[in-house]
Amino acid sequence: MGKIIERCAGIDVGKRFLLCCVLTGSAAEEPQSETRRFDTPVPSLERLRAWLREKQVTHVVMESTGSYWIPIFNLLEGLFAVVLANPEEVKTRKGHKTDRKDAEHLADLLRHSHIRSSYIPPEPVRHLRDLTRRRVQLTQDATRERNRVQKILEQTNVKIASVLTDVFGVSGLRMLLALLDGQATIVEIAQLARGTARRKIPQLTEALEGNRMTDHVRLLIRSCLRHLACLEEEVEELDAEILSRMSAPPFRKAFELLQTVPGVGELSAATILAETGTDLEPFPTCEQMASRAGVCPGNRESAGIQKGSQTTHGNPYLRTALVQCAWASARKKDSVFQARFQRLAPRRGEKRAIMAVAHLMLSIIYCMLKQEVPFRGAESAPRQRRRERRAHHHLRCLRRLGLSVEVTTTPPGADILSG
Repeated sequence: MGKIIERCAGIDVGKRFLLCCVLTGSAAEEPQSETRRFDTPVPSLERLRAWLREKQVTHVVMESTGSYWIPIFNLLEGLFAVVLANPEEVKTRKGHKTDRKDAEHLADLLRHSHIRSSYIPPEPVRHLRDLTRRRVQLTQDATRERNRVQKILEQTNVKIASVLTDVFGVSGLRMLLALLDGQATIVEIAQLARGTARRKIPQLTEALEGNRMTDHVRLLIRSCLRHLACLEEEVEELDAEILSRMSAPPFRKAFELLQTVPGVGELSAATILAETGTDLEPFPTCEQMASRAGVCPGNRESAGIQKGSQTTHGNPYLRTALVQCAWASARKKDSVFQARFQRLAPRRGEKRAIMAVAHLMLSIIYCMLKQEVPFRGAESAPRQRRRERRAHHHLRCLRRLGLSVEVTTTPPGADILSG
């Protein structure tokens, strides 16, 4: 049982109206309850705010229902301690649900400190988060347009996607534009390949033969390409705006620290900061941050039986950014992340291994931001640990054979054999 909050309010949020229940009273007595209904336009919300101040409320709780809670939060922020509850954690009993009872139930849970508050970052971080999430959405839209073009090409018997790795690379785009122009022959279009793709000119010629490219198909592909160009232009503008905000005081130092981690670039660092913020007070431990990101094993034990340790459902934007950085760091030679990936991938699989690398990376980032220190590398540490493990293994084998061993340390690669 947590500390009793003597003056609190629970709000059941809706699109057109809300119900607010206020509980007041000392911890030793039964609280007094009062519930009122308010509409959601700003004048009504201002009356709600005035009523809460009149009742001397200190804490307010509401569910994170879509985006309907945000207008209320905008008017209550700074005046009350606003607790944002996960709807899955504050459900009432089935068959006992009304809006009034929901508000009373929320207020009662808050009075006894039985609600875990969701993380609400400060305003600069929220603005940065809007930009980074918007960038992700536009990037996904651009991927959908590329997939639509490839689908149209497949439907018209243009099989260059089976030959080229990237249809929208230099070679693929030149050939696609030539197909849209409709003037060049198949052989001339195949000759537009550049670089290593020129080795595949015979296969490209065969992939283009007998295509069903018509004016109707060209119209569809041109529409997709125009939309794709517009999306790419918007993404470039967002990139410039995001990077310009990284020079501001709340983010500058943390932004520079994150880029010292192998595999973390400028945009990845901005995305991580947008989801975690620069102030880590809401996350007392790195385990709690890893749980929020959804990169740590879950606990599913009942009657002493472990029913699986699948990762938790956390922040999808932070999780995606960490996994992308983990893949990049796993390719960095002699890095601690590559060593962990190579050690786990053979027996656990690449996907589980990369999730473990993302977990390790987030733990390191947490300590870096907490202590305000850059990543210290430790590139040679994995190799040194492997060398020590091999030495200990051979020493144990010699001792089992009854041989006494005198250990002397020599630099790696030194010739220890004497004539």
